[in-house]
Amino acid sequence: MIADLHPDLVQGLTELVLPKGLAIVARDPRRIPVAMDPQEGVAVKDAVPRRVAEFHAGRAAARAAMVALGMPPRPIPMGPDRAPIWPSGLAGSISHSADACVAAVGLSDVWAGVGVDLEEATPLDPLLVAEICTKSEQRWLGLQPPSERGLMAKLIFSAKEAAYKAQYPVSGVVFGFDVLEIIIDREATRFEAVFQSPQGVIPAGSVLIGSYAHAAGLLVTGVAFRQSELEQLSNS
Repeated sequence: MIADLHPDLVQGLTELVLPKGLAIVARDPRRIPVAMDPQEGVAVKDAVPRRVAEFHAGRAAARAAMVALGMPPRPIPMGPDRAPIWPSGLAGSISHSADACVAAVGLSDVWAGVGVDLEEATPLDPLLVAEICTKSEQRWLGLQPPSERGLMAKLIFSAKEAAYKAQYPVSGVVFGFDVLEIIIDREATRFEAVFQSPQGVIPAGSVLIGSYAHAAGLLVTGVAFRQSELEQLSNS
């Protein structure tokens, strides 16, 4: 658990990794009252209290982001695929944990996909590396300082989560970790997520560009692309 992770810090880190033009709001799930919209509450009606608090803090952050965009706050129920159902005219992403939650929201006539992911900056379980990382990613990890390989593996996981969230409204396809291969530029704190196979309307070889930040025991990854960039995906 991360101590004293203030929402302003989470919001600031998220603003660093996502393009300008999105409304970004963070909330603290340890302090926010558990006030839920009935349409949203169905998704966590049988969940443990901590999960309920995380879920509704994330939704509260998303509604605050809507207001920041000049839109009325509206419910965001969960779909059968567990993805948020965004109100008409909006695109967005929510990430939450026991210690932090953040939402990034934009107008859907501008933004085709938005993805954000928060993870504790701890090493990835070594037993999960082969499941999450491609052979190429594992070779890259082997070139990193031994003390940093676990954290870099967690970064690959987080980057795949953010990229998956961003592309899902476009492809509509649920897929595994092997579909995206992550190429990390540590100096620029950026990454590319390269599609290894076609997914819906997205061709193999398409590239999503993302950024990451690491501070206060938190990893934040973000990917967002505009409607105008959809046709360029295969030529990135």
